[in-house]
Amino acid sequence: MPTLRMVPLSLIFTLTLSGQTDNSRTTSPKPPLTEAARKLTPEQRADVLMARKMYREAIDSYREEKPTAVLMNKIGIAYHQLGDFAAARKHYERAMKMDKNYPDAVNNDGTIFYALKRYKQAISRYKKALLLAPNTASFWSNLGTAEYSLGRYPEMSEAYQKALSLDPEIFERRGTVGTELQDRSVTDRARYHYELARLYAKSGKNELALQSLRKSLEEGLKDKVKLTQTPEFAALRETDEFKQVMILEPRVL
Repeated sequence: MPTLRMVPLSLIFTLTLSGQTDNSRTTSPKPPLTEAARKLTPEQRADVLMARKMYREAIDSYREEKPTAVLMNKIGIAYHQLGDFAAARKHYERAMKMDKNYPDAVNNDGTIFYALKRYKQAISRYKKALLLAPNTASFWSNLGTAEYSLGRYPEMSEAYQKALSLDPEIFERRGTVGTELQDRSVTDRARYHYELARLYAKSGKNELALQSLRKSLEEGLKDKVKLTQTPEFAALRETDEFKQVMILEPRVL
């Protein structure tokens, strides 16, 4: 999955608390390693297993290495993907104890609070991560998403603008994995895509703005008049594409 640090993990939290622990794992014979796999370190092999969503096998492989903050963070991510938030947080905290200046573990700990809807605590973690690594787009994105979940739309917009300035594709990238988790789960998705459309329009990304407007309508946005009054859409309103969006009657997802 990874290249490290520079490639965030796009994680949509549809996970629920599973209550699974390491003791609940059933064991099965391991297939023999191929010659190529034998040349990999346990960490490299685990990274491949993570990419294949073989999270428990990845955990076992990571544990063959001497513990480091990076490895504890990766094990935390594996548990996170399994929905075992307690085990994930335990490993993020261990990573933070091993390296107090490791921003990825701080950020990922914040995503646990976010998944549990403890948004203020999540924001506190994201801000701490940003003090350690202020130019990390995924941290700004996470902060904006948490602010959005509290209904703080100006704060969301400010954080998202910063994220977008650092990584113009931060909200479009899917399926890449590294050592950072990026939240994408929100409740009012119609409002969320409307706010994204405003952000894109303000940044001159008209095509992405129109895509977000369509998604907003598909998610149930009913007040089309609002779109004709939003200042950020002033330039868009003269385009044929915007006019087509306005006459669409999309099937609500």
